[in-house]
Amino acid sequence: MKKTSTRLADGRELLYFDSRDDTVRDAVDRRPLDPVATSAEIRRDPLLGDSVAIASHRQGRTYHPPADECPLCPSRDGRLSEIPASDYDVVVFENRFPSLAGGSGRCEVVCFTSDHDASFADLDEDRVALVLEAWTDRTAELAELPQVEQVFCFENRGAEIGVTLGHPHGQIYGYPFVTPRTELMLRSAAEYRESTGRNLFDDVVERELADGARVVLTGEHWVALVPYAAHWPYEVHLYPRRRVPDLRALDDAARTEFPQLYLELLRRFDRIFGEGEPPTPYIAAWHQAPFSEPGREDFGLHLELFTIRRTSGKLKFLAGSESGMSVFINDVPPETAAERLREVASE
Repeated sequence: MKKTSTRLADGRELLYFDSRDDTVRDAVDRRPLDPVATSAEIRRDPLLGDSVAIASHRQGRTYHPPADECPLCPSRDGRLSEIPASDYDVVVFENRFPSLAGGSGRCEVVCFTSDHDASFADLDEDRVALVLEAWTDRTAELAELPQVEQVFCFENRGAEIGVTLGHPHGQIYGYPFVTPRTELMLRSAAEYRESTGRNLFDDVVERELADGARVVLTGEHWVALVPYAAHWPYEVHLYPRRRVPDLRALDDAARTEFPQLYLELLRRFDRIFGEGEPPTPYIAAWHQAPFSEPGREDFGLHLELFTIRRTSGKLKFLAGSESGMSVFINDVPPETAAERLREVASE
């Protein structure tokens, strides 16, 4: 893997990740761009104790452009984009419309392929391995920034999720604080450690493997399961069998096996609702330990993959109970979801 760093016309950093070590990246961004100006700020809610990013400049971000004006495609045929090169493997660059910026963190965009019409599930295993290297690199680099406490790598897929650019891509957020969901997991893990002397993440995986009803897919180094109290209609958590706090700590064996298992999960998601159905919208989210929080070593890295589609043509909306009280109501029993995800396995 070769990593090349360059700068866009407005000063933002762009990184090429190439599978070939002899790839040369010397294309220059020729767009007449003004420096990026953001109004992002973090406000803390005194009642809930959580933080909200206020980012009014994002109202002007690119919104559903036609394919021939996609800013994530390579620059070619006289049309200039966010990526100066005429082709690429994987690219990461600072978001032009960040939710977090400066002393309030950092937001980056990850382009998985130069093919506008592809999806992550269309990638080959070598490309997925390269994406994993990029996620790991960015976790390591952002961990060195004093304003970043936690790194969140994720992909939103589908207009139903709220995606405004159709090109296959994800994002990386460097938060200046510990996110609320992570705080809850850390608290649960600490309470479990105090009461049992054991690790919560290890025991959850062991219990699911012993039960088997909600296990979707297993490998030598990874386990995919539907959680006992799944929040979403179809939700899978992918755990490395050897618990680690973040992507940097994965060993070579886990890295080698990941592409095969993850691609299989994504392809099963697209088959959940049967032939002739549109691609399944989903969110894929890496949960990593914060860098300086007590209990970091008890945290278990995992990826959460879920869809808001509950059945053909119908979405799960976050209505009164979920949005107002943070109490989820799931229409699909987790055991039923796991059984369906086993039924649609690749032959």
